[in-house]
Amino acid sequence: MKVLIACTPATGHLNPLLAVAHGLIDDRHDVTFLTGSVLRPRVEAIGAGFRALPAGADFDLRVMDEVVPELKTIAPGPQWLRIAMERLFVDAIPAQHAGLQLALRDVRPDVVVGDDMIFGVLPMLLGQRANRPPVVLCGTSILHWTRDDGAPLFLGLPPAATQADRDKYAVIAQEFDGIVNEPVAERLNGVLAKFGVGSLTMPMFESVVALADAYLQLSVPSFEFPRKLPPTVHFVGTPPIIPNQAPVPPWAADLDGTRKVVLVTQGTVANHNFDLLVAPTLKALANEPDLLVVATTGGRPVDTIPGAIPSNARVASYLPFEWILRKADVFVTNGGYGSVNQAMSYGIPIVSAGLTEDKADVNARVAWSGVGVNLATNQPDPRVLREAVRTVLEKPGYRARAASMADEFAKRDTRALIVRIVNEAATGKKARARRNAAAA
Repeated sequence: MKVLIACTPATGHLNPLLAVAHGLIDDRHDVTFLTGSVLRPRVEAIGAGFRALPAGADFDLRVMDEVVPELKTIAPGPQWLRIAMERLFVDAIPAQHAGLQLALRDVRPDVVVGDDMIFGVLPMLLGQRANRPPVVLCGTSILHWTRDDGAPLFLGLPPAATQADRDKYAVIAQEFDGIVNEPVAERLNGVLAKFGVGSLTMPMFESVVALADAYLQLSVPSFEFPRKLPPTVHFVGTPPIIPNQAPVPPWAADLDGTRKVVLVTQGTVANHNFDLLVAPTLKALANEPDLLVVATTGGRPVDTIPGAIPSNARVASYLPFEWILRKADVFVTNGGYGSVNQAMSYGIPIVSAGLTEDKADVNARVAWSGVGVNLATNQPDPRVLREAVRTVLEKPGYRARAASMADEFAKRDTRALIVRIVNEAATGKKARARRNAAAA
């Protein structure tokens, strides 16, 4: 089977799709990626083919503020989100779609697999189904689907507990529609009209969940707010970590079990200002002799961490996640969806602090699910941060809830589930073609 994987050019989207590709390659399928040029070495390193997105979509979203400079001056919130959605996603649809059409012609895939934000698939999904291969999308962020309590996505609002909450959410949703959903929809439908397909009547992020032939949510149900979901959605767990992506650090022997290990990271996107979370964590725990703080900079040089590194801290640009998660007792994070799910799959309780991108919603789920403490800020006070770390270490309920979540992950053979669902999507298309040919 030939598989075309279309990927938003961002590390948080590439990492899970590389793991998906590993499973498909191990199952002896022919895999080709369509993504940003900067990601070519990582794609080819796993033995997959590579095609670059055309100009207009060939971004490097590891430096999002350079792609859309105006985002630097806008505080997190609805206005920031609207501009990001328009510039990064809507405006990239024509180029993404052109790249997809060329790849379909040249690769002739049996199925297209994509991440949840590769909206260049929308003209295909809105067009004639018989004229395209099956499309399987992977949810690399929170599940983008309408909530029963009426709360809009992206604002980090917990499920409504009372009618007063629902009334408040209705007001917030109306304002959010005016600032975000309506202008984005107008811009999006103007783009879609040029492809001769119908307009969308639901928000862009929700549309791909409903329209995909299958939607693989890279998490487990207990980490998602309960609500009625479309039949396309399958919770498949979190993709296996690709091993040996970084060497074990020279200070590995220091993690000998004599001290609790606190792992802190700002991920690979919101990691251009370590004063937000990494530096406050190092400062907060510098005088805690029973703790060893491990900080990773997500690829940036370690000397970009401001200030002196405390004696009870160890730093690295990259760490092998499969190694450090076995050592960690607490995970301090700004709320990257993939890393939060990976930590939960190892039963690690979480302290989260982040409001940008999808992080407010991810971190709301951290608190709601009981696996950790959400500080609900971009830049926590070191004193508050220290108290939160002590709370998740000393109150057994957090570790117990994280362990329960790990058990839920362990019951899902993610690689086998993904391979099966992708295979079924591809063979279903072939079966329909055979039935149509026989009927003719």
